Amino acid sequence: MATATVSSSPQERVGAVTFKGNPLTLIGPAITVGARAPEFQTIAQDLSPVTLSSVKGKTLLISVVPSLDTPVCDAQTRRLNEEAAKLPNVQILAVSMDLPFAQKRWCGAAGIDKVKVVSDHKDASFGKAYGMLIKELRLLTRAIVLVDGAGTVRYVEYVPEVTSHPNYDAALAATRQLAR
Repeated sequence: MATATVSSSPQERVGAVTFKGNPLTLIGPAITVGARAPEFQTIAQDLSPVTLSSVKGKTLLISVVPSLDTPVCDAQTRRLNEEAAKLPNVQILAVSMDLPFAQKRWCGAAGIDKVKVVSDHKDASFGKAYGMLIKELRLLTRAIVLVDGAGTVRYVEYVPEVTSHPNYDAALAATRQLAR
């Protein structure tokens, strides 16, 4: 009987994050400040494609959550929706693996009207391109990425423990500074 071996490559970052203390593998390269933001294709709630190119020229704050139906993801998305009014000229995108229909229902119930919530469920294009796809769960890890209008990453936080909140203050300070 053959035994399977687990290989770790730059595309599989074993132990990159934890979920309730258990190490998980992220698929895709780690995004770094100063790098060119990778292209991706997600799906809006009306099933239309949303890509990096579709928001070209705008400051983009990307909030990445595993599932909107969890307390920390809910709080993260609500917090950024509240902050959006104070961030003129900034597009806030929330990305999860939730189906667009579930996202639409959740946004309606939560009153989310300033953050554009999109789904990466179809082919995990965003998760793979940004190194945020959790191999073991086929969910996205919790993260925040800030991209300037020229497509350069200006801030990135991969939250080490998926059930923890990101550093909102640092992400928002970086966003305010860039949006001036």
